[in-house]
Amino acid sequence: MILAGVVAGPDEFLYPVSPSMRTGDMRVHKEFAVVTGGTKGIGLALSGRLVSLGYRVVALYRGDKEAAAAAEREFGDSFRSLRADLADPDAVVAVSQELLAAYGAPKVLVNNAGRNIDRPFLDMSFDDWDQVIAANLSAPFYLTRALAPRMLEAGGGSVVNVAATTGIRPRLDGLNYCASKAGLLHFTKCLAMELAPTIRVNSLIPGMIDTEEMRTRFRTDEPQYRDKLLDEIPQRRIGDVDMMADALEFLIGEKSSYVTGQKLIVDGGQFMW
Repeated sequence: MILAGVVAGPDEFLYPVSPSMRTGDMRVHKEFAVVTGGTKGIGLALSGRLVSLGYRVVALYRGDKEAAAAAEREFGDSFRSLRADLADPDAVVAVSQELLAAYGAPKVLVNNAGRNIDRPFLDMSFDDWDQVIAANLSAPFYLTRALAPRMLEAGGGSVVNVAATTGIRPRLDGLNYCASKAGLLHFTKCLAMELAPTIRVNSLIPGMIDTEEMRTRFRTDEPQYRDKLLDEIPQRRIGDVDMMADALEFLIGEKSSYVTGQKLIVDGGQFMW
C-alpha cells in the first residue's frame, strides 16, 4: 500500500481498511491508542504499557523496520506498526484517514517521535533546522490536528506530548532541538486550553532514562561518565523506561482527571527548577 508520503505494506499496516474491520469486534471491544515513535526505546515501553492496559495500539515509526517487526512479535495481536513520514503534512492526513476509517477516534494520542541533528549554531544549516523542527514540533501539530476533531466528537480522551529537559534548560550544539522541545511545551499548554474540557493535553518529560540511545550518547556503561552524570541527579540513579510508562498511565487515567496543560518530569530531581 502506498499513500502520499506513507510507505506501508501488508506486514506494516496491520489493519487494512475493509468493511469487516470497520464493524468488527476489534474496534468495538478495545479502546484505540496511537503512539508515534512507538517501536523503540521509551516509545516502545509506552506502547507496551498501553497494550497491557487493554488498548489496541498502532505505533507510527519512521525507519527501523526490524524494530517494528520485533515490537509486533512482542506485543501480539493488540499491536501493529505503520511506517510514515510524520513531518509531511500530506502523509499525516493520509495516515489519519486510514486510522480513523479502520478504528474510529483514538482515546489516547502519544506524540513521542523526535529527532536530533546536533551542530554548533554557526555550523547549523537551514536544513538541519527545518528537519528537527518538522519532526519535533510540526509533526505533533499535524497529527493532533488531524485526529482531534474525531476525538472531540467521540467524547474526548488524552493527548500526551513527550518533550525533553532541553525544553527547560538549554544545552550546547542543540539549538534546533531545544527550540523544538520548548515549543512543544507551549504547544501543550495552548492545546490544553483550546480542547478543554473534553480532551486533556499534557507533556511527559524524560530525564536520564536508560535506553540504547542514552547509553551511547552519554557513555553510561563507563564508570567515569556514569558517576559524573549521577552527581547531577539528586536520587543518584538513572531511570528506566517503565518509570516513563508509569507516568503515562497516570496522565491518561482517571486519577489525573483534573490535570491538563501540565508537564510531568521523570528525572530523579535533576531538573527540578
